[in-house]
Amino acid sequence: MASTILANKQLPHAASADSAIQVRGISKHYGVLHAVDGVDLTVQRGEIFGLIGHNGAGKSTLFKMMLGLIAPSAGEILINGTAVNGSEFRQTRRQLGYLPENVVLYDNLSGLETLKFFAKLKGAPQQQCAPMLERVGLAHAVNRPLREYSKGMRQRLGFAQALLGDPRVLFLDEPTNGLDPQAIRDFYATLRGLRDTGVTVIITSHILAELQERVDRLAIMSAGKIQALGSVAALREQMHMPLKLELGLSQADVAVAQQALSKIEGVISTICPQGLSVSCPRAAKMTVLAAIMGLGARLVDLSIQEPSLEDVFFGFSD
Repeated sequence: MASTILANKQLPHAASADSAIQVRGISKHYGVLHAVDGVDLTVQRGEIFGLIGHNGAGKSTLFKMMLGLIAPSAGEILINGTAVNGSEFRQTRRQLGYLPENVVLYDNLSGLETLKFFAKLKGAPQQQCAPMLERVGLAHAVNRPLREYSKGMRQRLGFAQALLGDPRVLFLDEPTNGLDPQAIRDFYATLRGLRDTGVTVIITSHILAELQERVDRLAIMSAGKIQALGSVAALREQMHMPLKLELGLSQADVAVAQQALSKIEGVISTICPQGLSVSCPRAAKMTVLAAIMGLGARLVDLSIQEPSLEDVFFGFSD
């Protein structure tokens, strides 16, 4: 594992009115197992923050400590300025929404009855329930028993209960399990709308392609520690990950293109069916593009591919 990188470096111990969550030296040990091991983290208000890592990395344990569901072995967590283990956190908890990875619901209740049950538990207005079901696309199934709900419908119902009470901080653990592509798009549109009103969102997902363009920042966890922290763009820069370019060329023009690129340090070109595949150091991007444009009419197509979040993730894992 690469050494820890903090892109867009933050001072996790500094108090800030803009901080929704402050995690200070938090650890959770189960005997010799260090599930979470000395994590520092600050999440700003109105931020969509991703938390990713392999199974067993410590993500769910960190989630549960931030929610006050399990006590840390060491350290401190503040949610909206309130200590999770303090006497005032009970009131702060009403401002939180939580969607666990595995939603357990009562099959004999209808969708509306389920939301009313959770609204009563959370002290949220009962009149929120029907509009909330409509908001998540379940207006047609408000009176159907949950045993008739598909996996995706159950997941949307779980999201609806997390939104009850207008929470200011949302914890979402693998929230798109079972959702179809349109439902996933609608889900993230809802998150963007919430962010625009100042709601803070913490989200975990194993589907890294979903998170890539949808989180403001993210943390990569491994072995109970944060190994990297920052925006996707900042982590790409920190890792010095190369760009990939695909050049559409006739076979007769491939040699000309390779000759033009051979003078640029660090560039690797490989012949492919479309013409030429090029790996380019980020610092040489504009030089490479200038050389490619010099090919003129020989170049019939060009695509530029930034390293994906998956590339970044495995870059830290290798």
